[in-house]
Amino acid sequence: MQCRGGAADSALVCRFEHPDVRLIIEDVPARQRLAAIHRRRFDSVFTHDIGAAKSCSSAVFWQERLFVLLPAAHSLVAKPVLTWSDLADMSLLVPVGLDGPPLDLCLLERIAADGGPAVQTCRANQATVLFKVQLGQGVTLADESYARTVATDSALWRPLGGENNVSSIRGIWLGSNPKRTVLRLVGLAKNMAVASQAPRPA
Repeated sequence: MQCRGGAADSALVCRFEHPDVRLIIEDVPARQRLAAIHRRRFDSVFTHDIGAAKSCSSAVFWQERLFVLLPAAHSLVAKPVLTWSDLADMSLLVPVGLDGPPLDLCLLERIAADGGPAVQTCRANQATVLFKVQLGQGVTLADESYARTVATDSALWRPLGGENNVSSIRGIWLGSNPKRTVLRLVGLAKNMAVASQAPRPA
């Protein structure tokens, strides 16, 4: 199993134990993930949505709200919730390293098509992009679990509202995989997704 999905994947790894399963946590370039499943290098992958998973079974298991990072002196930090129209004239900095962008590719395409901020890919890691935001060179996005754990003195996170304000985590596996543990893992992920979306008691 290969994971790339933040808090949701961490919870799944912690809850899933089986003597016949070996958990591997590593970065795999986005363009190689499907090939790794077809070659049976991995039985399943949990990752941000990477588009059509040809000849594989897949399902969206989790969604996380998106947060935008602004320079601390920016006028928009006074707003408790931002929309894409607020960011229309800005550069959206997206780090693209060897493992691909850390965001839902389908979401980025929708943002660009809907007249949102101009997407500017950066051959840099997430830390470098955060520094660029602090210098006023643009804004960046992250899932809520990341935004709530990573803070900087000269930049502030704000949640996004309106349409296209969530990022999806998709599970991908071969439907022809004969291993029962794969189906057990997929079943556990589905149950966790349902439980996380259930209304909480008041």
